[in-house]
Amino acid sequence: MALELYAHPFSSFCQKALIALYENDTPFDYVMLSPENPSAMEKLQSLWPMAKFPMLMDEGRPVHEATIIIEHLQAFHPGEVRLIPDDPKLAVEVRFMDRFFDNYVSTPQQKLVFDVLRKPEDRDPKGVEDAKRMLEKAYGWLDAHLAGREWAAGDSFSLADCAAGPALFYADWSHPIPEKFANARAYRSRLNGRPSFARAIDEARPYRAFFPLGAPDRD
Repeated sequence: MALELYAHPFSSFCQKALIALYENDTPFDYVMLSPENPSAMEKLQSLWPMAKFPMLMDEGRPVHEATIIIEHLQAFHPGEVRLIPDDPKLAVEVRFMDRFFDNYVSTPQQKLVFDVLRKPEDRDPKGVEDAKRMLEKAYGWLDAHLAGREWAAGDSFSLADCAAGPALFYADWSHPIPEKFANARAYRSRLNGRPSFARAIDEARPYRAFFPLGAPDRD
């Protein structure tokens, strides 16, 4: 039975899982989560009440959360690209950077997006300002961390970079990375040019009009 990924191409966390699949040319069936395919969302909700995606189905077993999906792929469907190093010290660094991008880039970025989707009377100006400050701190820390580095952790493309690509892509749309953080901006460009992520970016292009903050005319 083929792997099935329940996902939407415009979702940053779905893109994170897709990058891992594309890096190793792992065969899978793409199950689109969309209003045009209500049965897919019904199945997701029946297996995962939180209804968060992506979800990977492997031999009838659901695997949730993008990071865990990538861990699962390496453990049970490994390819030539080792996204989590065998060296335990490097693996810890990779996993730390994965959490950094999810918690300190993706989370505040999504706060900015979700706030716009609220009714005006329900918006959270203080929360939005806090999210912007968090992104500024994250950009600054990342810029220093990336000095002399090509990828986020170690010398090779990894789980950390799978997390970084979509996180920085949408974060820069939502609250642009300042020009003074040249290392972070260059890293984002390298990620966008990585064939696996470039494919995910292209697959998401038809949905850009739906970006709540307005997608910039770039990337």
